[in-house]
Formats: sequence, structure tokens, C-alpha cells
Amino acid sequence: MTDYPREIFKAYDVRGIVGKTLTPAIVEGIGQAIGSEARARGRTAVVIGRDGRLSGPDLARALAKGLMRSGVEVIDVGQVATPVLYFATYELKTHSGVMLTGSHNPPDYNGLKIVLDGETLAGEAIQALRVRLERGNLATGNGSYRTHDIREAYFNRITGDVKLARKMKIAVDCGNGVAGAFAPELYRRLGCEVVELFCEVDGAFPNHHPDPSVPENLEDLRRVLATSDAELGLAFDGDGDRLGVVTKDGRIIYPDRQLMLFAADVLSRNPGAQVIFDVKSTRNLAPWIERHGGRPVMCKTGHSFIKAKMRETGALLAGEMSGHIFFKERWYGFDDGLYAGARLLEYLSRQKDVTGTLHAIPDAVSTPELQIKLQEGENYALIEKLQGTARFPGAEQVITIDGLRVEYRDGFGLARSSNTTPVVVLRFEADNEPALKRIQEEFRRVILEAKPDAQLPF
Repeated sequence: MTDYPREIFKAYDVRGIVGKTLTPAIVEGIGQAIGSEARARGRTAVVIGRDGRLSGPDLARALAKGLMRSGVEVIDVGQVATPVLYFATYELKTHSGVMLTGSHNPPDYNGLKIVLDGETLAGEAIQALRVRLERGNLATGNGSYRTHDIREAYFNRITGDVKLARKMKIAVDCGNGVAGAFAPELYRRLGCEVVELFCEVDGAFPNHHPDPSVPENLEDLRRVLATSDAELGLAFDGDGDRLGVVTKDGRIIYPDRQLMLFAADVLSRNPGAQVIFDVKSTRNLAPWIERHGGRPVMCKTGHSFIKAKMRETGALLAGEMSGHIFFKERWYGFDDGLYAGARLLEYLSRQKDVTGTLHAIPDAVSTPELQIKLQEGENYALIEKLQGTARFPGAEQVITIDGLRVEYRDGFGLARSSNTTPVVVLRFEADNEPALKRIQEEFRRVILEAKPDAQLPF
């Protein structure tokens, strides 16, 4: 009998180490549980896809086998970026799909991102799959299997809608992730000249890790921008649902500032629309959205929480600091780094000075994402304790929708529990360096009061 390790059932997905906590037998069982849940929701067909990881083909076969055993039709779109799988669930009208991906995790990881009946499974819905397996509450039947090439439909849907005002020369770094099989071709079809960096799909990631939220992973892109006539750099994570942006002079435009440009663009056509952003985002974002005629909505971090909030509010645009951008205007509302790149190029192709436009977005002094590494479960306990005991004299507001976001007149500090690893995530932003240091000292004080042995990264 297969043993299903509890730790692989995460907040947003199922994820484990290949050959240890994630084997073909485990994936096959989870596939049957997913198919059982799909049938319980009245769905009879599920699309599956996989990223470029070396374990992908074996695990995809196991996933298909498990789904078919539950009695559902499996439509396999092959090696695709995660957003292409999401697109396929709309195009093929299944509204259900499973993406086999390790995203930006190390090469020995893989996992499952699951959409059923239009809902991205997260939290209790992921745990419900585990409970199904433990109780043997599994549907059985004789499902079917077929393959489908979704590539042209995806390209045609975007090129039929997104129009550049002029030809642009860009550099694209896919870090050997699966986005390399889509991004260069997409942007060429939109009318760009593309300089390719590490666009050959290779699950060993031989050049650098495919995670554009880490500045070191953008060094190659910066170098190409400095030594070529490319006017903009785009970078993608391992499965293509997150976008990184680098200017001609090497500055990183972080996703919360990307969202400002997208908000200005979307609100120009949809005055009064809501724009959602996560608690890690810059404090310049809300006033910017209001100034452009929109309504800002702060939300918990996590792509499944953002999607749920979009459904609840009817928002046309959302984004989070990690690089997930969600367009509901002219698109489907799921996070798609490739499509976000296309919309950015459309907007910038209308500007006289691309670099100047990007530099003109309001900025502040800020830290990257910092982490306090802890033992399993300690991250949640520490945040709960801080929410109950921490006091911040001089703060204008303490927001507790996701950890503690403490707003001051000249900056903010954030401490929240990661939902994927046993760490507390910290981020600080201020008008100037002295204010940043003052806010950090306030957090140092309350964290060490709550946990004197905490190893602080600042």
C-alpha cells in the first residue's frame, strides 16, 4: 500500500522530492484522488501538462494512469508552461487541469498545481485530497487518454489581441525552464527581435536557477542589455507563470512596480475598476491606483488567494510581489508571465523612451524579501505570538490579514509566515535609509522579545 507523506500537501499545491516524497506510485494515487474530486464536481475531463523537469515524463504517465482509473478523460498537452495549461482548460472547455511542475524549486523537486471546475485548489481543498487517499474514498472507472497540441491556439489567442505600436528588440532569459519553448516564439510573432538566453529547455538548469525574483539570477540578462542594442530584458521562472523585468541600464523593475504600469493601462479603459495586490507590495501602489481612477484592494499573499479575491470582487487586474500578474481584462484572470510580458511590450511600444517610462514609476528604498529560517511549524507560532503581543509605538496602522504589516508615515515593515517553507518572510520599505533602519529596529525589538534566539537576516 502506498504511503502518502503529509508534508507534500502544501498550501497552494502538492510538492515533494522526486524518488523520495514524490514517486510515480504517489502521483498515480493523487491522480485518482484528483479525478474523484473532479467527478464529484461534475467534471469528466481533465487536461494535464508538464514543465521541463527531467522527472516530468515518468510522473506525467503516472498522473494520467491515476486520473483514468478514476474514470475521467485525460487530455495531455505535453511539455508546456503552466499558463499554457491554464489556457488549455478554457480552450478545451474542461475548466479542470493538473500541471506537473516544480516551478522555481531545485531540480530534484516536482509537484502538482491543480484547477478543478475553474477553482485553483489551495489550503483545505488540497488537504481534502489527502483525506480522500487516507480513507480510500476514490472513484473508479475506465477513463480515456488522448494528446492535444495547444501551442498554436495559445499563440493565436495572444497575437490576435496584443498589438505592438512598433518593432522592439528585447532580450529574454528563460533560465532553461519550459518558458523557453514559448516566450521567444511568442514575442517574435508579436513583432520583436529576440536575443535568447538559456531558452533551451533543460531540467538540470545548468546556467542559473529559473527564479527572476532573485537578483543574482538576472546578472546574465543585465550583461546582455549592457553589451547589445536590446532595449528591455524579460526573465521567467521555471514554469513561466512569473515575469521579471530589467531595464536597458540594468535596473530591476520589481513586480509591484510592474503592476503600476499595468494598472495605469487597464484603468485608462476601465475607470473605477478594482486592482488587487498582496501584502508584500510597495506602499506607493494604493495611491497610484487611486490617482489613476481605480480602487486598490490589499490581499493575502498566494496565487490561489489572489484568484479567489478576483472572483469575489470582479477585479480586472491583480499582482503579487513574487511576480504573478493576473489579467482579467482581455484575458482569463490566471497568472501568466508570458502574457504579462506581451502586455508590457504593448504598453512600452507606445512610449517614446522605454527606460525613462520604467524609471518614472514611483520607487522607494526597500529590502528584498528576507527570511528567518525556523523549524517546521515555528513560523506559524512566531507570527501568531507577534500578532498577540507586539506593540509598535508611532505606527499609523497594523494590518493583520497576512502576518503583520505595520504602516508608518514614512514606510512599512512586514513579517508573515511562508506557506511553502518553515520561514518567516520579512520586507521593509521607506522614504529614505534612516527611516528604513528605524523600522527594521522596531521589528528587531519585537521579534527578539518573542523569540530571543531568532537569527535575524538584517
